[in-house]
Amino acid sequence: MRTANLRKRILARETLASTFVKTAEVTVVEVLATSGLDFIVIDGEHCGFDRGRLDACLAVCRALDFPALVRISSGTDENILMALDAGAVGVVVPHVDSVLKAQAIAKAAHFGRGGRGFAGSTRWAGFTMQSMDAVLDQDDQTIVMAQIEEPEGVEACEGIAAVDGIDALFAGPADLSVGYGHRSQDNPDLLVALDRIGKACRASNKAYVSWVADADKAADWVRFGMTGFVVASEHTWMRQGAAAAAKGIHSI
Repeated sequence: MRTANLRKRILARETLASTFVKTAEVTVVEVLATSGLDFIVIDGEHCGFDRGRLDACLAVCRALDFPALVRISSGTDENILMALDAGAVGVVVPHVDSVLKAQAIAKAAHFGRGGRGFAGSTRWAGFTMQSMDAVLDQDDQTIVMAQIEEPEGVEACEGIAAVDGIDALFAGPADLSVGYGHRSQDNPDLLVALDRIGKACRASNKAYVSWVADADKAADWVRFGMTGFVVASEHTWMRQGAAAAAKGIHSI
């Protein structure tokens, strides 16, 4: 029930650990499923996930009951539908900088008039093995995270957080720093933005998630109200492990 219960855990503000998956390979998903992570975010925005590779990775996630969200390349109805039909339990939508955008993605991610299209022969629907009632009831599991990555998004964050169907705001510290004219995340504008986003989440009873480089940064940023942490990526961890091994061998 890890996948089915993830939305409840996110909204209950449990402290949850995740990472970005950037390698379009099912074995990476299989390995991470044994790691103790609460969920993964497949990075369909910046990495090489075509529809076939995304489908295969999500099939493994569903088979292992390992919750996966997809960061889609943009918040179109088509991208949202594709990720959810393939078995993602939710979507992370980049560059949400207005209430109108937030309303549009929330509508597209949920069943209802003018919303998500219904199909009974998808992985989400159990490939025709579930009744329409069961599939519609499963809509309650769907997670929608709106990424706040621009100063305009920060200015609109209170309204975005208040939108029905948005479950969490996901702060993008790198893009926010660049948007404020900085070349590193060590800047006061980012901290002010993170604090404001956290207050908006608390006011609307929504979850607060961010990317962090490591657990030390997560421990620092809990002061802003964050409870979901997408830590680095498997790229970072592979390189760190390889570099440590190489350093150890070379020091012999």
